[in-house]
Amino acid sequence: MNKRANKAFQGVRKPPRRLVREFEVLRVPAVFTNDSIDSVRMARERILEWAEDKSGAKLPSEAWNFASFDCLAGGRNSSATRIKDDDRDLWALRHDDPDKTVAGRVWTIEAVVGFMAGSRPAFSMRLLCNTPETRLEIEPHTPAFVATIAGTPGLLRGGRRVLTSAQIITSDIEAGFLVDSLIDPARLLPTFVLTVSDSAYDPYRPAIDAHALARACVGMAQVAVVPGEFTSILTGRLGKHRTVFGGAIRAYLPGFAPDSNPYAHRLIFPDLLATSAGQGHSIRWLRSLAANESLRSTTLGKDVLAYSQVRSASLSAAQDELEKSGASEAEQLQAALRQIEALESQIAEAKDIEDYYIIEFKAEEKRAEAAEEQARASAYRIHGLLDQLRKAGAPIEDENVFPTGWADFVDWCDIQLAGRLVLSPRARSNLRAPKFEDFALAARCLVWLATVARDRRLQGGDGSLSDVTVEPGIRNAHCGADQFNVTWQGQPYTADWHIKNGGNTRRPERCLRIYYFWEPNTQQIVIAEMPAHRVTGAT
Repeated sequence: MNKRANKAFQGVRKPPRRLVREFEVLRVPAVFTNDSIDSVRMARERILEWAEDKSGAKLPSEAWNFASFDCLAGGRNSSATRIKDDDRDLWALRHDDPDKTVAGRVWTIEAVVGFMAGSRPAFSMRLLCNTPETRLEIEPHTPAFVATIAGTPGLLRGGRRVLTSAQIITSDIEAGFLVDSLIDPARLLPTFVLTVSDSAYDPYRPAIDAHALARACVGMAQVAVVPGEFTSILTGRLGKHRTVFGGAIRAYLPGFAPDSNPYAHRLIFPDLLATSAGQGHSIRWLRSLAANESLRSTTLGKDVLAYSQVRSASLSAAQDELEKSGASEAEQLQAALRQIEALESQIAEAKDIEDYYIIEFKAEEKRAEAAEEQARASAYRIHGLLDQLRKAGAPIEDENVFPTGWADFVDWCDIQLAGRLVLSPRARSNLRAPKFEDFALAARCLVWLATVARDRRLQGGDGSLSDVTVEPGIRNAHCGADQFNVTWQGQPYTADWHIKNGGNTRRPERCLRIYYFWEPNTQQIVIAEMPAHRVTGAT
């Protein structure tokens, strides 16, 4: 009987419950341009006006007194909490907004406005999404109230005003100021530079809507439009490998410098922007880059406060006040239960964030593996093409091209020795302003490594490289006691070989040391450090 019943009801069992994940989409931390308490009040009012408009219901009177409140409005719920004492005045709002087109997707916006003793009044917000989707395919956009507050009372990020529209460059002087901002080490936001083709009908209108992009990225990135006649200022100061012109777009991330790796600051070419599909793809990528950078470069609990953190602190302070005032045990118990509930919510939120980062880590791991496979394939392809050129007797042009100085040394290496030799981040840093004088000698040594040394590695190992003369006075040798461990692309290696000059001198102007190791997966020489003798405890 039970077997027949189970079989009869087998087709009407409830489907498995879909797992709802919480994705953190973006963060915006900032301080107010004005220290006045009016800035704090105005920002709170702007957020409440936005929440009331979104919920479609009147907020309670407590809201406008900036007190704690809960407003349930058919899923579009708003809650606020506040903690105020001698050391701080923090007010936080959380608003839930079901997606209008995707079932089960709920957006959550958290905003915190206030100040701590001894610090400037601050603003922060974060956007989250609860959804059963395994991947969140969206075009990130900051909530409208962020742009409103950035306009009035005004926000600062990294000491610079948060702009609500694109900056239009109209003179050589403004172009120079733009370059100054790009290379400023204090810059905290990415800058998207949109150029205009010389053949464009409107010299101030790039291929995509600059102002719409700026509005979407308020507080996450800045947007600048550079007409063709002013791009020469960028090229003159940044060099041809780091500039942008001809209708292209470049994303300059924080930390950019005139000697930065140009491939870390992605360039979108004009041919991709020639079609509507390419334009849409570029806009999505730029907005996603801004959102991802806002998460990567900020710390939750420090730069940005979560609503649960403020609520938990507020309940804890309220319980302390009840104890001090001699409240009844029943009142203290209720306060303790509320605090426990808040802590449980905070723990659940931390677990959601942990799950989110685990998912993102696995996705990044897959992307990294794919990139490494592509790099290996590219290296093999380059090696094969070079072999074909040599067998055909064709000259290898890049082996006869050398840098003109240290200023273009890194770029020369990236381009001319690509697929055969690569610089580590430490080597790149050391090559910014080296004291070693003979850059041409250093370049010839790298060419030797990319050709002779690499070919010998490919033909049977490193035994034939020991104590080999690179050129008179310069030899290649095993590091011996000077070898050291290094991490390259997440994997441990040992820099066990080096090129050095004779004379037993340690003077940085004359002492050349190029420490390197062989990377078998991509079949490349990796330069760990150069051009100076490595500083160790023994030296």
